[in-house]
Amino acid sequence: MSEERALAAVASAGLEHTVTRHGRVGSLAEAAAARGVEPRDIVKTLVVRRGEGDYLFVLVPGDREIAWPKLRALLGVSRLSMPDAAVAKDATGYERGTITPFGSTTAWPVVADASLTGDPDRVVSMGAGAHGVAVTVNAEAALAHWGAQVADVTEPTG
Repeated sequence: MSEERALAAVASAGLEHTVTRHGRVGSLAEAAAARGVEPRDIVKTLVVRRGEGDYLFVLVPGDREIAWPKLRALLGVSRLSMPDAAVAKDATGYERGTITPFGSTTAWPVVADASLTGDPDRVVSMGAGAHGVAVTVNAEAALAHWGAQVADVTEPTG
């Protein structure tokens, strides 16, 4: 069900895309290899809680992680959190590990790390509503579709 909702949303957005189906993967490197992209081009969609019933999606390249002080400063808040898996599912309609802004039950605001932009030909791969299913899209076209706020909100992993 969730996969169909996500893929229908991609199609209705008019975005050129490719769907990849693979089994569960155990690492970023495995996911990148299965999808035919570089690890930095796997985009994690993280649900962040700003306040009671107030969430947003943060798009993070695979080789980076949220820099919480940067994100708090951007949003003008002193506290942010990541909801537990059940709350994230209630907020988006997707299980953790499959979350995407495409077809979310609520169209939460999208914040995308600035490192995802700058190359009009860059494609990224992200979850598509079900484990082992991904959609590869042009990064800038997807960000424009969502009206994403683009900012430096991550740092290298590790």
